[in-house]
Amino acid sequence: MGRELFLGLLVALVVGIGGCSRAYGEVSQVTMTKIGRVNEEGPYLGIVVPNAFEMNPLLQSPSFMADTELPYLDFSGRRFRIGEVETVKVIIVMTGLSMLNAGVTTQLLLSLFKVSGVVHYGIAGNANPSLQIGDVTIPQYWAHTGLWSWQRYGDGSNDELPLESNGDYTRKFGFLEFSDYNNKTHAKNGKSVENLLNRVWFQPEETFPVNGIPEVRQHAYWVPVDKHYFQVAKKVQDLKLRGCVNSTCLPRTPMVVRVKRGISANVFVDNGAYRGFLNSKFNATPIDMESAAVALVCNQQQKPFIAIRALSDLAGGGSALSNEADIFSSLAAQNAVDALLKFISLLFA
Repeated sequence: MGRELFLGLLVALVVGIGGCSRAYGEVSQVTMTKIGRVNEEGPYLGIVVPNAFEMNPLLQSPSFMADTELPYLDFSGRRFRIGEVETVKVIIVMTGLSMLNAGVTTQLLLSLFKVSGVVHYGIAGNANPSLQIGDVTIPQYWAHTGLWSWQRYGDGSNDELPLESNGDYTRKFGFLEFSDYNNKTHAKNGKSVENLLNRVWFQPEETFPVNGIPEVRQHAYWVPVDKHYFQVAKKVQDLKLRGCVNSTCLPRTPMVVRVKRGISANVFVDNGAYRGFLNSKFNATPIDMESAAVALVCNQQQKPFIAIRALSDLAGGGSALSNEADIFSSLAAQNAVDALLKFISLLFA
């Protein structure tokens, strides 16, 4: 069903319920009229951002101009800001923390509005010790690493997982062995002692693409960003970024770099061992709590997508800059916005 027909049916439903101004779905006639008016001016580039700390530098940028007639539309707890960035028509929306919020917000954006593609940006933890605070990363792939099959104690890596034969779970993407991180070793042979937590196996998400068969699942683990968007991002690497907050400067000037992989989960990672595991196991650089959710929704909706994440700290410490993360987090947010603006200008050049 096309978006225009979908919105038309919703409007007809709202108007037709005995003159009531609100349908059971809580979509008022006034709101549907505004959505229709916004879409008449589309398509838009969707800009999805986790929180106000990351969004405000964009809203305060001279590159952003709010729509004079309808600067925003509030719906379902979200504020969709309408305007232009670098003379490109955009709708900016803040998700809030976590995979759930990011996924729901992105789905609302794509279901309600005429959107040509999505750019997600913000700050992130860093799993790659070769990069530093303030660097801006643009991964080619994203994965959600918080969906697990937790194996019972006593089973080994060659033992089939429950429901694996049904296609519900898989051992394809590897595991985290908890005993590898025990503090104690066996006194006699020096080997790691067993751990009752055993291991967890990383699982792909079930997806239901709009061009697939309804209720027939597919699976996605590493979700690629749009090829054209990623190619355009190559030119963003020439951008000069800021490296100082007042008189405090980073050891080197931050840079924009395209990287292979980023990962997301509903976990704030402040643990050096787990950070090292994520980097060595998955070749991950930015780690956050939203990007993979945005990627998965865009993948299901067949919309172009890319994420831009500035590094705010080395997750779990271990860097000489660890104690300075608070100082440079605002700089990281600004660098993410600067990279976003450069990307948009190049995308529509």
